[in-house]
Amino acid sequence: MSDAVLGEGMRAPGPGRGAPVGAPVRLTPSIDQRIMQAGLWLALAFLAVALALPMIVLLLRAFENAQGDFVGLSNFVTYVTTPSLVRSVWNSVWTAGVTTLIVLPLAFAYAYALTRSCMPFKGLFRAVMLLPILAPSLLPALALIYLFGNQGMLRGLLFGENIYGPWGIIAAQSFYTFPSAAIILSVALATADARLYEAAEALKAGRARIFATVTLPGARFGIVSAAVVVFTLVITDFGIPKVIGGQFQVLATDVYKQVVGLQDFNMGAVVGLVLLLPALGAFAAQRWAEGKRGFTLTGRAVPYVPRPRTARDLPLLLLCLLIATVLVGIVATAVWGSLIRFWPYNLTLTLDNYEFSRFDSSGWGAFATSLRLATLAACIGTALIFVVAYVLERGPRLTRMDRLLRGTVGLLATAPLAIPGLVLGLAFILFFNHPANPLGFIYGTLTILVLNSLVHFYTVGHLTAATAIRQLDPEFEAVSSSLRVPLFSTFGRVTVPICLPAIMEIWVYVFVNAMTTVSAVIFLYGPDTKPASVAVVHMDEAGQSSAAAAMACMLLAATITVKAAQLLLARLVDRKTQGWRRR
Repeated sequence: MSDAVLGEGMRAPGPGRGAPVGAPVRLTPSIDQRIMQAGLWLALAFLAVALALPMIVLLLRAFENAQGDFVGLSNFVTYVTTPSLVRSVWNSVWTAGVTTLIVLPLAFAYAYALTRSCMPFKGLFRAVMLLPILAPSLLPALALIYLFGNQGMLRGLLFGENIYGPWGIIAAQSFYTFPSAAIILSVALATADARLYEAAEALKAGRARIFATVTLPGARFGIVSAAVVVFTLVITDFGIPKVIGGQFQVLATDVYKQVVGLQDFNMGAVVGLVLLLPALGAFAAQRWAEGKRGFTLTGRAVPYVPRPRTARDLPLLLLCLLIATVLVGIVATAVWGSLIRFWPYNLTLTLDNYEFSRFDSSGWGAFATSLRLATLAACIGTALIFVVAYVLERGPRLTRMDRLLRGTVGLLATAPLAIPGLVLGLAFILFFNHPANPLGFIYGTLTILVLNSLVHFYTVGHLTAATAIRQLDPEFEAVSSSLRVPLFSTFGRVTVPICLPAIMEIWVYVFVNAMTTVSAVIFLYGPDTKPASVAVVHMDEAGQSSAAAAMACMLLAATITVKAAQLLLARLVDRKTQGWRRR
């Protein structure tokens, strides 16, 4: 019996290896397998320290008083008997629901136009769609204040209503969450079997009936996923309600108020757990939808290719043009606002608002801190995420302990997707700032900001890496093991080059999100480590809206530059390492 037959990197002792004839075969892991098993244990230790333990401390703190004594459900009783705190739950839920109802049909129509029509300028519309993802969430809130605030240019269009409050939150969140929904729906609509449409047409079904019985059912799980993502993003976001929410309280601002304003960490932990519940519910709903999803395309499927039809293409083009104009207009308003000398009294253009030291003590240092934070999080995080995903997918799984270890690491790797940034940041405070924690020295340093950002955005990168690795045949490792090629050699010469496009996507994803996040770091920065996104919040609180818009625009410029560089580099990488994909 050969080693390759027994399994990837496994050896069976035979008669020539000291085992008696007829003895049961016992598989022993090779050096490569032991290395991957050790990697899984290290991954478990990292995720336990950086995620599980902080969340456990947060949970325990909700049942204690300020002196650290156990008080049972007393804090929760105080919460449910405080009308303003309970009201914030309803405020969060209904604003998230209304935003979802607005964004979902618009995103579906936009995605439908990109995938099921023959309209021109699809590439341009796809690029414009990404603008809100690359911008900090505070940017649309600042732009809407310029347009519809108390001194806004278009305030008259509100017919006496006030932008500060729920409608401002809903409008800004619609801008912020639109691309996430549109991307998910574009993927759902991109795969379709043309035979279904041909059969429906042969049965004389009308276009409306085909849309209702073929198109919508085929994209239903994408619709569910998009709705869950939008709802979760809105209910957990902090930046937009902080800037444009006014006196309208939501869960995210309640956590901030309890921790920063009242210094009540116990009640902050309670509110954080309440904020965690809808996020966990949405996460469970998405996992259920993924579990129910079947295959859209089978081996006999014929890819659907849309045919030109003016009656469909022209209205979709006009709709995409309108949506793209709104997206670009909001960004352009923020850029214009950053160049105004003193809104709304002196509208002359100036670059003085970019002299950040006039408005915030950290000055340009905040922007430099964000660049360092994002670069370190992207470099360290990408390497860590990909290696952990590799050992998780290719590691040993023969014994019960192997399977338990893989399941635990896999669960912890996907858990951050359901944890809001504010909750994770609060958990980091309670855990790393505890007097008994030997790691407390990293609190207030760049290290804890990098660690928090890495954990907060871990799951999407992990799923991307796992998907790329699963596309590779395990025979690569099996053949390498039979030829006595070291694991690290196969990993570096085969796995990494083939998965390089996915690795680049992970790097850019972590960089962009670490650059623009507010909620994940609002509790963790020190005097010398204030990120630019936090500086935007502070400048807006001080009434320096033009300077806040200027800093937000700098963040947008940095992320656009990185994304453009990635697209250019991806073409070179594709020619150098992905030629095998083309025939």
